[in-house]
Amino acid sequence: MLNYIARRMLVAIPTLLVLIVICFLLMHAAPGGPFTSERPLPPQVLANIEARYGLDQPLWKQMWDYLANIVLRFDFGPSFIYKDRDVNDIIAQGFPVTLTYGTISFVIATLVGISLGVLAAVRHNTLLDYIAVGATFSAQALPNFVMAPILVIIFTWQLGWLPGGGWNGGQWQYVVMPVIALSTSYMASIARITRSSMLEVLTSNFIRTARAKGLPGRTILWRHAMKPAMLPVVSYLSPAFVAMITGSVVIDLYFSTGGIGLSYVNAALNRDYAVMLGVTILYGGLTVLFNLVADVTYAWLDPKIRY
Repeated sequence: MLNYIARRMLVAIPTLLVLIVICFLLMHAAPGGPFTSERPLPPQVLANIEARYGLDQPLWKQMWDYLANIVLRFDFGPSFIYKDRDVNDIIAQGFPVTLTYGTISFVIATLVGISLGVLAAVRHNTLLDYIAVGATFSAQALPNFVMAPILVIIFTWQLGWLPGGGWNGGQWQYVVMPVIALSTSYMASIARITRSSMLEVLTSNFIRTARAKGLPGRTILWRHAMKPAMLPVVSYLSPAFVAMITGSVVIDLYFSTGGIGLSYVNAALNRDYAVMLGVTILYGGLTVLFNLVADVTYAWLDPKIRY
């Protein structure tokens, strides 16, 4: 297993390097730049600004310097738009907020989704199963960009129970609605996958054998059926967590949490290459990391898997 993890890490490094190169080339290939606007700057002023940030260098030299700063100093460079701020500061300010409510949303979606899916599978074709399936379909039809304004209208405008935006140090009043808006649709997907997988496992031959031996239903469920039923769920959880972090743009826009998603949108609109590349690399690293976590979890759940 350790050899497998080491090999995956060796593959992850060139993967991230390729991601950086491709994003760098695509951003510089787009028309315009961070210092172009409806009112163009004088040529001499524009030349001085580009020289200040190294944009007057050949493209290969810019890319080489950027890669060297990341590899040697983990420095994503200065922001082209925000004065006296670099990309590391922007990420350090916004990413902890996004990571906080993203992690809470992931934990709630996972626990509720798995519990709902297991109950629906165990009580198959009963009222509980029908309620669970109906709830998951209803939640699936309300993605976060639909759920967020609905929550604001109900709990802020009409009832006045919760603040409609802000973060205020992560107090629970400011976390409730972002977590609900972000976790609902993922919870529904997890519940549906868990239900389908559990139903398939409960009809397997080894489960029939365990029942024939007279084992209690609780023992069959938790000791024999749960692990194999979780394999498809684990496959979904890894990209789901990354999607909750990268999909936080809508949450940041609706609730003004100050997360990294809003900085990413502003960087795209303002052609702030450095911020866009820094956040993209961060998301890419998270994707590689949690795919590795999913593979290791696979080996723990199913001893037949060997890497």
